[in-house]
Amino acid sequence: MLERRKFLQHSLLGSLAVLVGKNKIQAATGLSPASMVKPVVISTWAPNSKANLAAWKILSANGRALDAIEKGIHVTEADPTDQSVGYGGLPDRDGKVTVDSCVMDEKGNCGAVMCLEHILHPVSVARLVMEKTPHVQLVGEGALKFAVSEGFEKVNLLTPEAEKAWRNWLKASKYDPMITVEHLEERNRKNKVKPGQQNNHDTIGMLAIDMSGNLSGACSTSGMAFKMNGRVGDSPIIGAGLYVDNEVGAATATGVGEEIVRVCGSHVVVEMMRNGHSPEEACKKAIERIVKRNGIEKAKELQAAFVAINKQGEVGAYSLIAGFTYAVHTPDGAYTREAKHLL
Repeated sequence: MLERRKFLQHSLLGSLAVLVGKNKIQAATGLSPASMVKPVVISTWAPNSKANLAAWKILSANGRALDAIEKGIHVTEADPTDQSVGYGGLPDRDGKVTVDSCVMDEKGNCGAVMCLEHILHPVSVARLVMEKTPHVQLVGEGALKFAVSEGFEKVNLLTPEAEKAWRNWLKASKYDPMITVEHLEERNRKNKVKPGQQNNHDTIGMLAIDMSGNLSGACSTSGMAFKMNGRVGDSPIIGAGLYVDNEVGAATATGVGEEIVRVCGSHVVVEMMRNGHSPEEACKKAIERIVKRNGIEKAKELQAAFVAINKQGEVGAYSLIAGFTYAVHTPDGAYTREAKHLL
């Protein structure tokens, strides 16, 4: 009887392989052998390849995806030359550097901080919101008090270079989400951004799958340069700037946050993958929704982009206009790409 039962089990698996393929057997049986999974990490923007490298050191040592992402994002948060994330980030119109971040793990747990000042690594505070509180989001002074209570030191995030840029901006005080500012010209050149398509806002969004086949993701940003005090974009909002579903895949976003929030962009990408689209196709579908809502002419004045990874470790990206790049690290090595764009 035991041998007959084993035979029937093997026959069932064989039939499943014919009908739905090896990848979907895992979903049907609950099996997820590590030998079938290759760890992968993907992040927004080519310069974040150095953040991917820090994450890869953990992934390649059979570490958890969430741990890898947290350490990877630390690299960008602490980099004073990146003027859109953390230390060195451009301030709001009042001269204050406020940071936003969120995390989401393979179990659907999530945490976020918004309008947080004086903390070097907001992604780690977001993780503690997830792990140590009954809440998903903490903002402003409350987020700062929580961070300090957990042992984070208060630091000055405003560098002399960022302060100089802010004081130059004050001369005209022109608030334009797509304005090009002098100090970002070098970064735009590195990212191969064409004239007229530069932007002064960004984020690091990072996604990873580990050797156990589990997904996690995180975002971190200091938001739009010279924004209104208190402004929050998509980056720390679950479903907009980040979404993870361990049965399907994960997505994260960058660009004009208000537009990404309005279409719940990252959630759209994951749902499109659930419906059978590849990561690249799914990202394109979310971009199409932004265009549909705004119309082509208005959309040409914006930028938004998504990166995604599915349960099989396949990655993809798509942007609204040209100039968006992304970075990937796999067992075969690291590479950067410029994403396809719609307009």
